[in-house]
This record gives sequence, structure tokens and C-alpha cells, in this order.
Amino acid sequence: MKLALLGYGKMGQIIEKFAVERGHEIVLKITIDNQEDLTRENLKSADVAIDFSTPDSVLKNIDACFDANVPVVVGTTGWYGKLQEVKDDCDKSNNTLLYGSNFSIGVNLFFKLNQTLAKLMNNYPAYEVQVEEIHHTQKLDAPSGTAITLAEGIVENLERKQEWLNEVVGTDVELFPKPEQLLIESHRIENIPGTHTVIYSSEVDEIEIKHTAHNRAGFALGAVVAAEWVRDKKGFFNITDIFE
Repeated sequence: MKLALLGYGKMGQIIEKFAVERGHEIVLKITIDNQEDLTRENLKSADVAIDFSTPDSVLKNIDACFDANVPVVVGTTGWYGKLQEVKDDCDKSNNTLLYGSNFSIGVNLFFKLNQTLAKLMNNYPAYEVQVEEIHHTQKLDAPSGTAITLAEGIVENLERKQEWLNEVVGTDVELFPKPEQLLIESHRIENIPGTHTVIYSSEVDEIEIKHTAHNRAGFALGAVVAAEWVRDKKGFFNITDIFE
């Protein structure tokens, strides 16, 4: 395939490595320094675009891909408040978008495990649940998209939780969740690719499930696999569709 990379930071560079190893060609790289190259003509040279940019850039990049009728894989998070609006635009214009809070195979298995555990815990109200996420200090959004997916998996399957809220550790704001609220604790620490933990605590014991990313390679490979999967499809997809 011919691929366009929208965002060429650390993730974009690792995606390029895996894409080239799998026989694909990078025909366009958009960075903060060449935004003027994000044109319909340039995008049309690609079979699929992969966006790992920033929350400030991603909606503009998606619009550009829709305008060029180029399928786009979106790994950027921090824009999900506009998710329904983007889905409507995608469907109306007969375009293709695949998004995900995390493209790692291991994380997607972790999501399934999280949902199953939440269902089991409906029978054990003595356990309080919390989500904790740790990322590198360069991560611009909090909580992480992965933490949000975990929290929503709990809220959808654990009857005693109705919504989640986020506390960024190290700031002046300390939250005190109500019983029906699920707390996500966000930590920002140098050189941590991403660690997510779901903790169920009672007075007598504690149950934890945890996913630890050793590097960004799993996310990058998953993004390339997603581009291969979505190339000839039409519609609005989530990364979990690949694993069904």
C-alpha cells in the first residue's frame, strides 16, 4: 500500500519502520512544519492515511481525508467528545475511518478481560473499583484513551457504577468520588510508554489486572495492521472490530 502519515513524531517514525518492513511505501509525511502539504491532491496519492498527530490537529486531518475520500486510521485520542459528529460525517460522505484508543493486540485482549471481570463483580459489592494509568510526560491528554475505554467497559458492565471521573495526580485538584462514580487516576512520569491497572479492593483483599507496554512497537504494528484491514472497506470502525 501507499500510506500517508499524519503526524511524524516518535509513533509516526516507528509506524514507518513497520510499514516499510511489511512492504508498504510512505508517500506523505505531515509534521508541524509542513501543514501546507496536507492537500487533497497529496492525500489522494495514498491508499490509507494513519493519524498519530495531536488532539488539536486530528479533526482537521480527518476532514482532509474525508474530502480526499481516503480511508483514515486514527490513533490520536483526546477528540472523542466529537465522535458522533465525525461518525455522522463519515457515513454521510461514504468515507472510511477506523479509530481506537489503543492498537496493541495485548491491550485489546485486556479490554475483553476487563469487561468479563466487571460482570463477575456485580455479585460482590464489597469491592470498590478504580482505574490507574501511567504515561510519559509528553502525553498531552488525560485520562488516556485506553483508560477511558477501560472505564467505559466497567460502567457498561458493573451495575453499581454509572459514570467515570478523572484525577490527574500532582495537581491541586483532589476528587472524592460518589459511590456510583468510577475514579481514573492519571500519572505522568518520564519514559513510561503506558501502564494501565484496574483495581478491585475490599477490606480483606485486592484484585488487580494490569497491562504494561514495554515500548511503542505494539501500538505501531497494530496501526499498520489496521490500515491493511480497512483499506477496501467503507464505514466507521473501531479497532475492536479487527479482533472480533
